[in-house]
Amino acid sequence: MLLCMFSLFFIQPDMAYILAFLLGLAVCCGDRFLEADRVFGTLCVCFCAAGLLIPALALYFPAAGYGLFRRRIYFPAAAFIVVFCIRTAGVLPLPLLCLELFGFLISFFFAVEEAELEQLEKTLQRTQDDSTERDLLLTEKNRSIQEKQDHEIYTATLQERNRIAREIHDNVGHLLSRSILLVGAIKAVSREQALAPTLDSLDSTLNSAMDSIRASVHDLRDEAVNLNEALTSLTREFTYCPVDYQYDAGRDVPRDVKYSFISISREALSNIMRHSDATKASLTVREHPALYQLCIEDNGTRIRQSEGGMGLTNMRDRTEKLGGSIHISTENGFRILITVPKRRQNDETDID
Repeated sequence: MLLCMFSLFFIQPDMAYILAFLLGLAVCCGDRFLEADRVFGTLCVCFCAAGLLIPALALYFPAAGYGLFRRRIYFPAAAFIVVFCIRTAGVLPLPLLCLELFGFLISFFFAVEEAELEQLEKTLQRTQDDSTERDLLLTEKNRSIQEKQDHEIYTATLQERNRIAREIHDNVGHLLSRSILLVGAIKAVSREQALAPTLDSLDSTLNSAMDSIRASVHDLRDEAVNLNEALTSLTREFTYCPVDYQYDAGRDVPRDVKYSFISISREALSNIMRHSDATKASLTVREHPALYQLCIEDNGTRIRQSEGGMGLTNMRDRTEKLGGSIHISTENGFRILITVPKRRQNDETDID
């Protein structure tokens, strides 16, 4: 546009020139705001056709041609040059004619350079997007690998605890039991009063050691219980109807909560098999910031005749010992919802 306005040095501006300037400016703005090439090309064709009627419009053909070159619409651009030559040949001063032709040349090179820059920007943006996507995929893959590794370590730890508990029970426990029996036999047949205090002390020591061994084995086995794996095994072995199992809790579930949820789930699945005509069931365990939830439900339509039976009574007792609540619903099937509040660490009670 600036180069085209150099024509003011050669001609006197009038209303036609001002109209040509405004229309040329409108075409340049259309180049920036019209995304569709066909719409912009139509606008340029109209501008070119108007140049046949208003010769002053031809002075701004290079500015309009820039948009056509940038969009690679070469046929209308060639029409601009042809119409310009027809309308200005022998009319414009030679310097102005050369300046306008130079404008077409400059617009062509500027358009090509800008098109290359836009292509480079698109390539850069695509590369950045690919890099970001690759980083996200790698991060997700690393997280998945880390979770898998943590799970394998956790599973190996539980297996090792089970092995240690089994070794202690089978070896040390049996040896201590044998020693306690031998000391008892010696106390029964011994006539030496001087040995009685020593034998009593030995018997007490061995019994204390046996109690410690039992407690250690019990703790190891309790810690080795994986709630998710235990419930998964229950649902897998339940073949009466399909069970939709969902587990959304951490690994560090308290021992008494784990055993209670396992026992309640086992009893609930047994009740479904014995007292329900359900075709599908669901078992869900969720951990919230302040509580644990267990929900067992089915779509059975048969009315339960044993809602006050031992199974539901045991469920209530276990839940109450944990300080939780149990809600039973018989609308649209049978539903048991158990909520157990979280307690401070070391505030557990062994209900088994």
